[in-house]
Amino acid sequence: MSLPKNICIVGLGLLGGSYAMGLTRAGHTVTAVDVRREAIDCALARGIIAEGAVEAFAPLLAKADAVILGLYPRALAAWLRENQQYLRPGALLTDVCGVKGGLVEEIQGFLRPDAEFIASHPMAGREVSGVEHADCAMFASANFIIVPTEKNTPRGMAFAQSLAEALGFAHITRLSPAEHDKMIGYVSQLTHAIAVSLMNATDNTHLAEYTGDSFRDLTRIAKINENLWSELFFANRDNLVAEIDQFAASLEGLKRALIGGDEAELKRLFIQSAERRRLFDKKSGDR
Repeated sequence: MSLPKNICIVGLGLLGGSYAMGLTRAGHTVTAVDVRREAIDCALARGIIAEGAVEAFAPLLAKADAVILGLYPRALAAWLRENQQYLRPGALLTDVCGVKGGLVEEIQGFLRPDAEFIASHPMAGREVSGVEHADCAMFASANFIIVPTEKNTPRGMAFAQSLAEALGFAHITRLSPAEHDKMIGYVSQLTHAIAVSLMNATDNTHLAEYTGDSFRDLTRIAKINENLWSELFFANRDNLVAEIDQFAASLEGLKRALIGGDEAELKRLFIQSAERRRLFDKKSGDR
């Protein structure tokens, strides 16, 4: 299927705003709902939405063929429960949330039978927030994960696929909610936990005077949104704790090689990590 023409975005943050920009440039009519009048005004001024509302937004939902929910996990289900009455019959919905376990099942359990929610996750972002920083160029090298369940239809799957294609994502894949959350626990949440821990391990205020690119690259994502990431960490706590344990064991192995003067083991770890990184780079480059 082709992507529906009229699309409403609920939540004009960095991702919601970047979706709006990309979809508008692709020729779609994009409207938006946000709690901040400043966000709506900014999006209108930048020309990335055709219309927006903070209050009295029911007409925007009623004429939208598709709705993209750019809300934090805790707010998403509550907002949809309260406002699903305004959805157009046959509306297709998706989200941008970084966790799926429990959330997808909850939404699909209460959603009107004439609407369909198919979860998805754009693996893109920056260390800034708000529609003021929206830039759809971030999708060009990014992954897009579709997270279906048995309740999703071919129409819903095609919608998620066409959305990712319209936004220009480099690679589109599918995972179940459980597979998604396990994978995200490692490739996203653990990396943020490591970056935060590196910044918190010392309070040396002179680091910037001595550091090189390695420290900058490793801690780039430590400039973190505490409200969003607290939600994400707690929502995926079991997976994240398991990944932290696995990482700690790997780091402990390197430490043992150092303490024991085991040069062969240290080199083996370096060779293994270099080989795995080269494979990672090759697969990324193939896209």
